[in-house]
Amino acid sequence: MLAMNFRGPYRVRIDNEKSIPAILHPNDAIVRVLRSCICGSDLHLYHGLVPDTRVGMTFGHEFVGEIVELGSLVNNLKVGDRVIVPFNVSCGKCAFCKQGLYGNCHESNPSATAVGGFLGYSHTAGGYDGGQAEYARVPYADVGPVLIPEWMDLDDAVLLTDIVPTGYQAAEMGGIQKGDTVVVFGAGPVGIMAAKCAWLFGAGRVIVIDHLHYRLDFVRQYAQCEAYDFKELGDPVVFIKKTTDSLGADVCIDAVGCEAAGNNMNTLLGRRLLLQGGSTTALHWAINSVKKGGIVSIVGVYGPIDALVPIGNVVNKGITIRANQASVKRLLPKLIEHVKSGVLNPKEVITHRIPLKEVAAAYHIFSRKLDNCIKPVLIPDNA
Repeated sequence: MLAMNFRGPYRVRIDNEKSIPAILHPNDAIVRVLRSCICGSDLHLYHGLVPDTRVGMTFGHEFVGEIVELGSLVNNLKVGDRVIVPFNVSCGKCAFCKQGLYGNCHESNPSATAVGGFLGYSHTAGGYDGGQAEYARVPYADVGPVLIPEWMDLDDAVLLTDIVPTGYQAAEMGGIQKGDTVVVFGAGPVGIMAAKCAWLFGAGRVIVIDHLHYRLDFVRQYAQCEAYDFKELGDPVVFIKKTTDSLGADVCIDAVGCEAAGNNMNTLLGRRLLLQGGSTTALHWAINSVKKGGIVSIVGVYGPIDALVPIGNVVNKGITIRANQASVKRLLPKLIEHVKSGVLNPKEVITHRIPLKEVAAAYHIFSRKLDNCIKPVLIPDNA
């Protein structure tokens, strides 16, 4: 089958000799992929910033498809069903899954205790091959996959595997109250969705900070929010304080993570020398921009090693920090209803639909921010 093949940092190619995956456990399913996305988190792998990303891996934690084979213990699906596949690999039975913390499953990732398993990510997340391929194996298929409603467009469905739930949970973790000022750092797909979803929780003002003008223009239109280039603000923390009567924002959301620009020292230590778990610039800005007693919500991805964080400011300001990987399964029923009602229109974030066989070009376009790319979707020929 055709599958994306990781050959090392900044090197991916299409492989036409990878075997179609097989059932390895009675709870497995084999899915014929109909749509898959490239995520900003995939770029962390592509750029060589995530430990234990092995040559030969197939990325892709955002995909939907059609069931073609089922293990003997999967009774809630049938061959031919079209399904949304959450990026979380979750057993549904451990202490954390029972709390709805599907991103923290204790059984799906033997390589780490801090995070559950993810499809198509490094071996720090379990080492599962992903969906940037014609076929994918889905473990715990009796738990994760959700039927795609007949009325739903596949382009909407594929964005429900990660970026919509992650953006929604970013706003949810912010504990937004009616009239709150919410600042989102990062105008990538997740930041765009977090800004959009902040209104659903009652925000009175939503501000997005980034430095790519085409993204800022997009989020202004899509999320009906304010958007500013931090390079034109001088110090974004000072700007936010001034525009909030010197108090700070009620809620700040870090939707950037380990590849944040804007501070030379953090870029050097976190992105060039890899001495900390990424550049923490956006997190610094979030902590310093939020009001005393405010909430910082973190959905940006950072590595497992130590990072420079102004913890003294967190303590002295009485800030609450909430952070996690999105629990997609928990959120899907609500988000499907939001799509059905027209409250959310995920597919409008897609700017590029690219054949799977051109995956190397797709990564180059998305990584280098070419052609005003917001969100690329890969489509296999057999879809």
